[in-house]
Amino acid sequence: MIPKHEHIGILGGSFNPVHTGHLMLADYIAQFTDITRVMLMLSPLNPIKENADELIEDSHRLEMLRIACDGNPRLTPCDIELSMPRPSYTINSLNRLQELYPDSRISLIIGSDNWLMFDRWREHEQIVRRYSPVVYPRPGYPVESLTLPPEVSLVEAPTVDISSTFIRKSIREGKDMTNFLPPGVADYIRANGLYK
Repeated sequence: MIPKHEHIGILGGSFNPVHTGHLMLADYIAQFTDITRVMLMLSPLNPIKENADELIEDSHRLEMLRIACDGNPRLTPCDIELSMPRPSYTINSLNRLQELYPDSRISLIIGSDNWLMFDRWREHEQIVRRYSPVVYPRPGYPVESLTLPPEVSLVEAPTVDISSTFIRKSIREGKDMTNFLPPGVADYIRANGLYK
């Protein structure tokens, strides 16, 4: 249950799988900005992203998100895009969430890598106007706060250079990724034979 009048941050991703870097970022934003809750919104298929063939089933990725967020009242898994037309576009998802939580303020959370190509996003100007994006740093993609529109803020969240691609590749190579994944997620991956 989401309390009324919350400032909700929406962090979208494939979460294939969700890893400690995702959780550190989401929890940092929920504790060190005026956003009080971060929804980790599972994307069924990113229209821009490559390697769609490496995407495991939505149900597995959603269950790992649930395990990862369990016990943290600031983080909530969000499956809204799984029931929407595909490919999923962020503007449609944000509009739908605003309908569901009309008393809350909603902000999009994106990495500086995505911000630098934000003009490729569908209705990006409307996203900026309505959903005041919060940009976090990604290594190798510097963004100057002076170049941002007034609706967009830059948050100096700590950066962790871990990627889901690295996790998947390491699991295929037989490496133990337990310490790179939220508690319970490594067990779930092993139990279900994922990413072999």
